[in-house]
Amino acid sequence: MPGTPQLTSLTRPGGEEVVLGVDTHKDFHVAAVVTVLGALLGSKTFPTTTAGYRALLKWAQAFGPVRRAGVECTGSYGAALARHLGSTGVMVLEVNQPDKAARRRRGKTDALDAESAARAVLAGQATAVAKSSGGPVEMLRMFKLAKASAMKSRSQTINQLKAVLVSADPGLRDELKGLSNPKLIRHCAALQVATVTDTTNAAAYTLRLLARRIDQLTQEITDLEAQLTAVLATYHPILLDTYGVGPDTAAALLIAAGDNPERLHSEASFAALCGASPVEASSGKSQRHRLNRGGDRQGNCALHRIVLSRLRWDQRTRDYLDRRITNGKTRREAIRCLKRYVAREIYLLIKQPPPGHSSSHLVDNP
Repeated sequence: MPGTPQLTSLTRPGGEEVVLGVDTHKDFHVAAVVTVLGALLGSKTFPTTTAGYRALLKWAQAFGPVRRAGVECTGSYGAALARHLGSTGVMVLEVNQPDKAARRRRGKTDALDAESAARAVLAGQATAVAKSSGGPVEMLRMFKLAKASAMKSRSQTINQLKAVLVSADPGLRDELKGLSNPKLIRHCAALQVATVTDTTNAAAYTLRLLARRIDQLTQEITDLEAQLTAVLATYHPILLDTYGVGPDTAAALLIAAGDNPERLHSEASFAALCGASPVEASSGKSQRHRLNRGGDRQGNCALHRIVLSRLRWDQRTRDYLDRRITNGKTRREAIRCLKRYVAREIYLLIKQPPPGHSSSHLVDNP
């Protein structure tokens, strides 16, 4: 484990609050502590174990009370540490990588990155409370991750099966020609292959193997869909009752918000988190807004799916689109407005679901 030099503690009044900064890695974390006046007190390396997390916090608290901590990568390498710090009452703030210009001037070390994380909290640059990952939303994230992987593997396997079929013996190819995907997979899975003695038998054997793999992946996807629906029905049933929202869409939006949606102070912050808020791009006499290309892209995609679903089936949404186009907006711009309204509706359901709520398909008219 790489070592980081321990800096000498500075003398300060007892009981003064200190700020913790952590540069996270897979096997170790580097922590730094600064005073509220910006003086560096020390830095040290700790292993990514339960004992290491306890030792890190105990070491930091030896300098003074720790109420705020800036942690890098709270969604990956720093997730477990963020949970541990949060369970002890420390406010964990998500810290981005240090400014590149400052890094070029000062150089790059883990200790400097940890110090920069603490200073970002101290300067107010890091204000986003880290998502907690110990509740039903984390369950949804893991199920959705496994499902996406299974769906990708199934699509790849179907393509491989068809590629083998293209170059197979004409007799075998003619037998399976014109079948839909489900029937093709069932016929391939039922192929009888006694011994592999030539290319025809090898093709039949490969087709059977790939078809059975597709069946197995399909079963995995079905099971994971059931798990997603069960978690949503237990913890967020109101989302499933919302017009145009299915299990995958609801899961994506909840994952964007996290297990602690109270960290989002307004519906505008949720819209910005999902990349559905316009960004001002004015200069001189030109006053305009542009598309927000940031935010959680999966959450943005979920909002887009809801809008497309409502445009297809909901007359009120179609009327709104026609009205905005008549007023001079393009179809894309009108859809962005719709996504902003949907973000407001979803935020209210996630943050404070009203009892007996039934979706109104479209929130308010502008």
